Amino acid sequence: QLQLVESGGGVVHPGGSLRLSCEASGRRPDAYSIGWFRQAPGKEREGLSCISSDGGRSHYSDSVRGRFTVSRDNAKNTIYLQMNDLQSEDTAVYYCAAKLGILCLNWDAPNFHVWGQGTQATVSS
Repeated sequence: QLQLVESGGGVVHPGGSLRLSCEASGRRPDAYSIGWFRQAPGKEREGLSCISSDGGRSHYSDSVRGRFTVSRDNAKNTIYLQMNDLQSEDTAVYYCAAKLGILCLNWDAPNFHVWGQGTQATVSS
């Protein structure tokens, strides 16, 4: 059974940065592609990024491409989301999620079967 734990959220000013971490534990974390999602109050969950199991391929939504970077260190069983130039609209609870398979193909939320508990990121002046 795979488990995911996010960390790294906090409060930053507009234009600031945060690096979120997603620590995976359990059976074969390196067999899973990992996605990052967020949900703001009153809004639907939004897919942000996905990284393949070996870290070789990554995908981004239009809303974060160029500002966010996903990476992973399989030796540490940790996946990262570097978030730069944060704005108020980035305020949300951020989740990492896992789907079994090498590639991210079709990285919609329903295709991910293991979810972390989320970490809050707040952008405020």
